[in-house]
Amino acid sequence: MTTEILHHNAQNLSDRFAFGFTKLLRFVADTFFAKRYGHRAVILETVAAIPGMVGGTLQHLKSLRKVKQDHGWIKTLLDEAENERMHLMTFIEIAQPNAFERFVIIMAQGIFYNMFFVVYLLSPRTAHRIVGYFEEEAVVSYTAFLNAIDAGHIENVAAPQIAIDYWNLAADARLRDVVLVVREDEAGHRDVNHAFANELNA
Repeated sequence: MTTEILHHNAQNLSDRFAFGFTKLLRFVADTFFAKRYGHRAVILETVAAIPGMVGGTLQHLKSLRKVKQDHGWIKTLLDEAENERMHLMTFIEIAQPNAFERFVIIMAQGIFYNMFFVVYLLSPRTAHRIVGYFEEEAVVSYTAFLNAIDAGHIENVAAPQIAIDYWNLAADARLRDVVLVVREDEAGHRDVNHAFANELNA
């Protein structure tokens, strides 16, 4: 299974803000976690599980407020949030974060939820572009994770049962199989959010 690493070129101020913000968070992740991909995944998935819930909630309220159909946006965004939550549950089983990392999870969730909520209220287009760029970086990170497994730098341990059940993997699935399906999920979220941003930009 191969996933193409795609990039949306920034076309306006909103895109440039979204791209710059994403690169800032990427720098922070690289600084703190370097090549500790399992622990990086735990923190990143904590953040990644938030936008779909925020977007789904605000689109739900917008639909009620304007008494208009949402054209499938709400379910798509809530499904995305659930998918990202399952990524987190999976990598917690694999990485076994320590007490400090669990504290970082709490802090990251609190800070990012409120920040993203405000961004989505002010500019849903920018919010979806941020997520599109986040997911671009996720595909890059999981590709590096795969390369590290293939090179023998990270042990290709057995997949946790939660991942086997969620993605219907083979009973003898390994970490590499998990990273492959997670990367594919992220590529899908990337494409959906860039498409939503484009639609709002039209």
